[in-house]
Formats: sequence, structure tokens, C-alpha cells
Amino acid sequence: MGDVVGAGLLAHVPTIVLSEETRRELNHGEDSTLVSGLRQLRREVFETLDYDTVVVLDSHWATTVEFVVTAQDRRSGLFTSEELPRGMQRRPYDFPGDPDLAHLIASKAEKHSTWITAIDDHSLPIFYATTNLWEFLGQGLPEKRWISIGVCQTADGEDAYRLGRALGDAIADSDRKAVLIASGAMSHTFWPLRQLRDHEAAGREHIHSREALAADLERIEWLEAGDHKRVIDTMPEFLRVRPEAKFMHYQMMIGALGEEQCTAPARQYGEYENSVGTGQVHLWFDRPDGGFPSPKATPVDPDFVRQSGGPDLPAAG
Repeated sequence: MGDVVGAGLLAHVPTIVLSEETRRELNHGEDSTLVSGLRQLRREVFETLDYDTVVVLDSHWATTVEFVVTAQDRRSGLFTSEELPRGMQRRPYDFPGDPDLAHLIASKAEKHSTWITAIDDHSLPIFYATTNLWEFLGQGLPEKRWISIGVCQTADGEDAYRLGRALGDAIADSDRKAVLIASGAMSHTFWPLRQLRDHEAAGREHIHSREALAADLERIEWLEAGDHKRVIDTMPEFLRVRPEAKFMHYQMMIGALGEEQCTAPARQYGEYENSVGTGQVHLWFDRPDGGFPSPKATPVDPDFVRQSGGPDLPAAG
């Protein structure tokens, strides 16, 4: 029987992989605490916790007609970002995947009235929401497996919870000790290009709006108190400040952890910081005594169309 042994809502911003000199130039001589926070998280958790596989819920990977989970035996190469090639250029990555778990996750799709496909194509692109965090938390730990799941751009919050439930059920039915990473920001509105360079420092005064800052800080407080129910219940209000990927990286994670039944409190690593208008934070949720709550069941959905009756899609894998 598998288990989720820890989970995190973690920031992957490009700043963290820039040189220390550049980071200090952008931040009035101070380094980003997002970097020191990840280093501390590695020392205290990723180098000490007993786990087999890290599952990254990747807010940068936008699929369209289904959720996709990576199923390669290994992923390696050089990553250059199409978004910011000046700052993330030819960065090496190399880690084992977990095909068995990936296919088990996909097998739970119909139970939760959703669509999940496991893809083992070695040409499948990778995104820095995965590689940046692997550089800090996985590099140098060669036995740890890493897989990623994309955020489906046609999905809504209910779909994200269903993906999470399928993920949680698959882990429970496996022999894996898994770590979940919801890789993404909180509020996520950038400053316009002509103003952007005035807002590159980490101070919260550079968050795009007072409303976004207040919404982020409110939810950090709730998560530190373990009040996931309140975060879930107020998601429509949070969407007004445009969280990254509609906050589906968090929703997928909490779907695997029992949703509103989860009361695991967050431990914050580093400070809450700005990144050109967006709100960034590292929050870690330790496994409670007795484990995280089991994923919820998904009621039968009359709108769900089984794959065989749906669109004529290319073969997966």
C-alpha cells in the first residue's frame, strides 16, 4: 500500500536559477529568500524523508483534451526556456521516471469521470516548473524518481480535484512513498513590459495590486493554520486576482489529500516574495500522524463521455 509522505506548494520562478550576483542586482543587494528556502527544504525534507517518487503538478504545462502524466523510464537533456532563454539556457537535467505509477494514475481516470493519459515519448517537452525545482530538490539524489502532470487548459476546478483524487487513489494502490509538489505561484499578474523593470525586486510592495497581495497573504495564513476548507470554499474569490493556472496545481494536490478534510498545516520556507507582480511562496505540508485523508469519491457524472465514445484522438504513448 502506497502513501503520500509530504506535499508542497512551491515557487519555481526563473529568478531562483539565476546567478547570485544577478539576483542581488535585481533585489537591491539582497538575495532571494526563495533560494535559501529551497535549500533549507532540501536539507530538512528531501535529504531526510523516506520517499520513492516525486509527482510535480506542473502549472506551466498546458494540455488541452486530457490530463497527461509523464511515463518515460528516464528524462534527460538540456533545457532552454522559450519564455526566458536569456535566464534559463541549456540547463542540464537527468532523472529516472516512474512508468508504473504513471500508468496506474491514468488507469484511475474513469473512476473519477475524467481523462488521463500516460505518455512515454522521450521527445515530450519539459517545463521549468519541473526542472527548476528538480535542480534544487532532486539533483544529486539519483535514486529518486520524478514524474510530472500537466494542467489541462480546458479544465475547471472540479476537473482538477478529480485528477487529484485519481492521483491519490493510484498512490494508495501502489507500493510507492510519494511526494507531491504543486509547482506554481499564487496571484499571477505581471506588470506591463514598459513598467516591469521597475518591479523586479522581491518586496511585496511590487505585487501587482493591493487586492492580490491581501488575497495571497490571507490564504497563506489559512494554509499555515491547516484550513484547506476555507481555501477551497473561497476559490471563486481568489480567482479574481488571477492565481497561476487558476490555482489548479494546488487543487490537484489537495484533491489527492482529501480536499476539505485535509487539515495539514503549512510550514513556510523563505519569505513571501514578488516576482514582477506575481506572488511567490514555498509552503510545505508534513504527513499528519495517521496519514493524509483518503481522496474523496467522485459522483457519477452524466456529462462524462468515455474515451471510446469521445473524439478520435491519436494513440497515446
